[in-house]
Amino acid sequence: VQLQASGGGLVQAGGSLRLSCTASGRASSSYVLGWFRQAPGKEREFVAAVSWSGGSKYYADSVKGRFTISRDNAKNTVYLQMVSLKPEDTAVYYCAAMSVAAAQWQYDYSGQGTLVTVSS
Repeated sequence: VQLQASGGGLVQAGGSLRLSCTASGRASSSYVLGWFRQAPGKEREFVAAVSWSGGSKYYADSVKGRFTISRDNAKNTVYLQMVSLKPEDTAVYYCAAMSVAAAQWQYDYSGQGTLVTVSS
């Protein structure tokens, strides 16, 4: 599975951005797709995920109510709409094809990241 993310950039606190990620390859549409992020000097952090049907969505507590994940299987694309951005949201955001093992998200495949910078 190959994943290509885009949409990052520089935005002021309180602003919005939408990230997109297109998946390709065998069985790409059957995966849970989602996003994780990594800020400088910090560990990787789960952000959001959406099931194959789009009917189940999962969010980190830190982004609930501000971020919305969605997917369009016809386009093999997953989106992350981010509003009310905060400086602490600054990170490289990675799109991933994910699964769950031992109650932990596993990032089976991930693409290159896209940088989101939120200025105060």
